[in-house]
Amino acid sequence: MWKFTLLTMVQLVVLMVMVMISVAFLSLLERKVLSLIHYRKGPNKVGMMGLLQPFADAIKLMSKDDFPIYWSNKLLYYFSPLFMLLMGLLGWMLFPFSVVVYSLSKSLLLVLLLLGMGAYSLIFSGWSSNSKYALLGAIRALSQTISYEVCMGFVFIVVISLYPSLSMESSGDISPFPYLLSLFGLTYFILLAELNRAPFDLSEGESELVSGYSVEYGGAMYTIIFLSENMMILFSSFLMTYIFFLPNTSSGGFPLIFMILVKSIIVMRGVVPRFRYDKLMSVCWMSVLPLSLISANIFVALNML
Repeated sequence: MWKFTLLTMVQLVVLMVMVMISVAFLSLLERKVLSLIHYRKGPNKVGMMGLLQPFADAIKLMSKDDFPIYWSNKLLYYFSPLFMLLMGLLGWMLFPFSVVVYSLSKSLLLVLLLLGMGAYSLIFSGWSSNSKYALLGAIRALSQTISYEVCMGFVFIVVISLYPSLSMESSGDISPFPYLLSLFGLTYFILLAELNRAPFDLSEGESELVSGYSVEYGGAMYTIIFLSENMMILFSSFLMTYIFFLPNTSSGGFPLIFMILVKSIIVMRGVVPRFRYDKLMSVCWMSVLPLSLISANIFVALNML
């Protein structure tokens, strides 16, 4: 038993290290793609073609001062970035990889839980900073996440109705893609809002709120927030690939579809203008929520026939 436990722990540590390295190079990929959209070169000085730029950025950020303003809530100020990182890392343990075996009978519900728990770290970050810009960013994040979390719940009802159990391993070799194709665009839209990515990056709108909920952070804490946000991008793209296209993570086409989704999220930042906040909320309650509710009712009814 102790050998199995030790081997499982080693496999999980390797998985987490690989995820962190992937997150580092995701930042380089984003800067390269945005530079192509803007007709410029992007990072190309550190290492061959700028491949070492993520490590240079990490060293620079970690060397910065990381002292909060004296009237902030110190405990929550330091706790919220660590909580955000923990939520991002826990999600990767739920996928049935071919090497890491960590089976959970309710993994689908835990995925929905982790996607919703990320809002708490944004709220704690904005409130504990005791800055008006950070607080406004936290309020926006709370309203936006709660609104689109309801829509995400209805989408997961459809997924659960198609799977024989609440475990992600129960998908087996079947592909639910033909049944869920109509929901893919809706889910992609919802996840962009959940991730606070463009055009829905209103909680950290630089043109309005300086930097939103993270405006008072610097050094190591800001680095953790940055890594956590990019980690959730990878996790959400991995989740959409698993649910809508290939439930077999060892398939050869899985990395290709996964990278297409990641690049599409990055491209959205460079080609789509930011929504106005009242329009974002109106679209959620007047369009996205009715569509997700109707889709859930239709899929559940068809599954019962």
